[in-house]
Amino acid sequence: MSSDSSELHPAHRRPGRHAFPAAAPRWAAPPDGTPLPAPARASTGGHRDLRRLRRACRWQRRVATFAALGYFAVFLGLTVEAPSVMTRPAPGGLPTGLLLALVQLPVTWLAVILYEFTARRYVDPLARRVHRGPDHVPHEGTRS
Repeated sequence: MSSDSSELHPAHRRPGRHAFPAAAPRWAAPPDGTPLPAPARASTGGHRDLRRLRRACRWQRRVATFAALGYFAVFLGLTVEAPSVMTRPAPGGLPTGLLLALVQLPVTWLAVILYEFTARRYVDPLARRVHRGPDHVPHEGTRS
């Protein structure tokens, strides 16, 4: 006997949830010869704004992550590969390894500040545009 229970519970089909309907086939053209309207392109309107918002969020996450984790990876790499560099005294009398470890906190804060700056400058305006929708007409005297 098989342990496959898929025959007992058939898959439920749900209707498609596409943003734009599929283009009608050529044989469905009206008999009088009038051309069918061109299918709407997905690169316009709200979908384009959503793609731009996703791209901005991805870019923002990557930059902040590489700033913080990249510095940490360099610190770990130097610790493992060049311990003599890390034990050498730095200006101020501290060992270089300890100085680089203490600099990690400001670098992390810099990554957070960079993340906040790019969020306010690039991502938040896109999110507001997507939230308002493509039909939003700004009031007179306000920015869009």
